[in-house]
Amino acid sequence: MSTIDTTSYPKAKIKVLFLENISDKAVQYFKDQGYTDVKKLSGALSEEELIKAIKDVHILGIRSKTFISKKVLDSAKKLQAIGCFCIGINQVDLKACKQKGVAVFNAPYSNTRSVAELVIGASIMLIRKIIDKNTAAHQGIWNKDAKGSYELRGKTMGLIGYGNIGTQTSIMAEAMGMKVKFYDVETKLPLGNAQAVKSLKDLVNSSDIISVHVPETSQTKNLISAELIKQFKQGAILINYARGEVVDLEALTKAIKSKALAGAAIDVYPIEPEKNGDQFTTPLQGLSNVLLTPHIGGSTEEAQENIGEDVSIKLYQYLERGVSNGSHTIPSISLPPVDGAHRILHIHNNVPGVLSAINTVMSKNKINIVGQYLKTNEEIGYVVLDVDSKLSKKAIDLLKEVKHTIRARMLY
Repeated sequence: MSTIDTTSYPKAKIKVLFLENISDKAVQYFKDQGYTDVKKLSGALSEEELIKAIKDVHILGIRSKTFISKKVLDSAKKLQAIGCFCIGINQVDLKACKQKGVAVFNAPYSNTRSVAELVIGASIMLIRKIIDKNTAAHQGIWNKDAKGSYELRGKTMGLIGYGNIGTQTSIMAEAMGMKVKFYDVETKLPLGNAQAVKSLKDLVNSSDIISVHVPETSQTKNLISAELIKQFKQGAILINYARGEVVDLEALTKAIKSKALAGAAIDVYPIEPEKNGDQFTTPLQGLSNVLLTPHIGGSTEEAQENIGEDVSIKLYQYLERGVSNGSHTIPSISLPPVDGAHRILHIHNNVPGVLSAINTVMSKNKINIVGQYLKTNEEIGYVVLDVDSKLSKKAIDLLKEVKHTIRARMLY
């Protein structure tokens, strides 16, 4: 088995920057691999601050509060990859990353359990009206009353979105004795005894608790609208631990005030403060049986450690070996290292003739290609070449001149 595991670029010169208090596990991972210039900042940076900070950075790690615009990317001449230490990637301009050949990775599965557990916990709190009883107790009011308090057992959990978190929630809800229904725009194989329904209306008018698990897209903005809320079962409960733009909070507020809905748990909001301690407002504040949390669905020690390890491994594999599995911008390639050869990564616009041009220029200059791998997406192509080590310097200089090249670098 090959022992090749290092980039040809000196590790001491590779700059790694982690923002938003990313888990120390990520920092330690890179240090354990021999990288010494690893910097961690506790908060997010504004666009202007990021432009200054990212100038010489090769690897950038962010969470959900840092926005990577084209303007930021234009200033990041050395940037190879961005790691989103979270589930979402909507805070990154993916089109600009593709155009500049920057790989973007995230951790779509690492906090699944944390979010699913909180959904079940919130379900119990809301169906038992614990929030109101807790408030009364803190105010010195004894309110021992069973009216309006129910068990989860026998109730129906309706899941909007049946992906990683939705399916995990489904399993846990069934374990609590609940019936589970779900709606997804794609056909999904049900787990356990869960049942798929044909429409959102069918789901919400037959579910006691509705939990949202969809991405933030133009199609899901205000998905839970005033019109849809009117279709909810009387006294139902809404839980949104997905994305802030999915629920019309004004409509939800009216539904709770009118007693059409019995309660809600909201963890994400259309506009969220940039940092801890900042002022936060929502029309749901002060309402009965409403649980508000500050975007902590995946914020557990276990989840953050898992995310730190997962994304760090992806970044390391790409930086050192050219493996792009899990990237949202670079076509996915996974391949073993080759002894006795030098590896070059070539990213180009996906237009006809580039691979032919690469092979032609190599052939004309009598450079032997030991191995070659090509993968494309709709915009870019990713070629990994293993070439004769004696001629690799000449090879990369030639490859940089190939028409439609975005970037080329020597890996080892």
